[in-house]
Amino acid sequence: MLKPRISTAIAAAALAVALTGGSYGAFAAATSVLAKNSIGSAQVRNGSLQKVDFSKKAIAALKGARGVQGPRGAVGPAGPQGPQGPKGDTGAVGAPGAQGAKGQTGAQGAPGFPGTSIARSLPGANAISTLDAAGIVGPDTSATFGADGLGLISYYDETNGDLKVAHCNDAACTSATKTTLDSAGDVGRNSSIAIGADGLGFISYQDFTNSNLKVAHCNDVACTSAVTTFVADFGQHTSVAIGADGLGLISFYDAANGDLRVAVCGNLACTGAANSTLDSVGDVGIFTSAAVGADGLGLISYYDKTNGDLKVAHCNNVACTSAITSTIDASGDVGQYPSVTIGEDGLGLISYYDATNENLRVAHCMDPTCTIAHLNTLATSGNVGRYTSVTIGADGLGLISYQSNGPLRVAHCKDVVCTGANLTDIDLGIAAHTSVTFGPDGRPLISYYSVFDADLKVAHCSNSFCTPYLRRR
Repeated sequence: MLKPRISTAIAAAALAVALTGGSYGAFAAATSVLAKNSIGSAQVRNGSLQKVDFSKKAIAALKGARGVQGPRGAVGPAGPQGPQGPKGDTGAVGAPGAQGAKGQTGAQGAPGFPGTSIARSLPGANAISTLDAAGIVGPDTSATFGADGLGLISYYDETNGDLKVAHCNDAACTSATKTTLDSAGDVGRNSSIAIGADGLGFISYQDFTNSNLKVAHCNDVACTSAVTTFVADFGQHTSVAIGADGLGLISFYDAANGDLRVAVCGNLACTGAANSTLDSVGDVGIFTSAAVGADGLGLISYYDKTNGDLKVAHCNNVACTSAITSTIDASGDVGQYPSVTIGEDGLGLISYYDATNENLRVAHCMDPTCTIAHLNTLATSGNVGRYTSVTIGADGLGLISYQSNGPLRVAHCKDVVCTGANLTDIDLGIAAHTSVTFGPDGRPLISYYSVFDADLKVAHCSNSFCTPYLRRR
């Protein structure tokens, strides 16, 4: 039998002493009271027991205090969408809301301008109609179309010295209802008519007896009666336009002082007006013609008798208390019988008579104030160009009516500037005091004084160009 080494013995003894807390007797005493497969606290060192050394029951019985809640972790990715649930039941219908209060009907707006479509009538001749033959009637005519789409013409009854108006009974104005509006003295010369913002006719004219400017404001669309009012002293060669403020703007010649003046109405009926002198350099203001430009300001063409020039005045404000005056044509004795309108390009177009050469001429303004203009001669065959009247046709081009060595003729501009024109005879009798306008049918209507007959007549063109039997394919 082998004997243990001394070192082995010493190690074994040390282990025994460590397990018994340094007392063999104590170890012996502890082991004598423990059950089989059991150990006591004396046999355990701190940290020597593991979870596997305890039974499930012992582990379940051991529950420590809840620790402090840790921070919330990051949100995980969304899971796949679940299947759609069944449709819910339809909810009950809600009670109807209260009805709002009915608003008041707005006021009727002013009538619009006629359309610009080309007339598609059958080929035919221009129609001539006599509207008034009771005495010497028809000088100083002025034509427009009313809110009812029918022609309305003011004119002078020379036999009785009255202001009269003719309201056409149809679009072609083959007949008309005639009314005397003013018979208080010798009245009605140099009449000019426009449709006011209220849709009613508005006429400026001369009271020759009292050397005054007067206006007549129609009481109905047909102008079967009117309210007449004094506007200014010494008013001749009147021309009326409706300003951007809806009120009448009247240019006229102050015969007493040889000035160009303007009256701007204070209300629709023009029961009061503010008067301003625009040009007083020489004898100026004869044959005035007024329009309102694309800038909303008045543009007035007139004759400078002192220098024999065509001039224009462009108002500086809506009230036209002052104006910029410019000489447009000074090449001889020019500028008689001027008529101004505003073209499709927003610029002034002026027809007038060149007395030196006895020609019809036209000036196309190069800017809204018309400080300069393109000048063109349209007709040169004899004594042509008196009593001019210009408007813009259904095709957007200028159309000018005038006396051509006696007969009534029209010039249809070939372009916006009117560098040339097609000329057409309308009435071979002697015509004076022409006035041209366009109707809702897209055709021109020309009122004029037939000198041989001493009658008021109208010409209703068969197409937009006043060329007989012309029709587009």
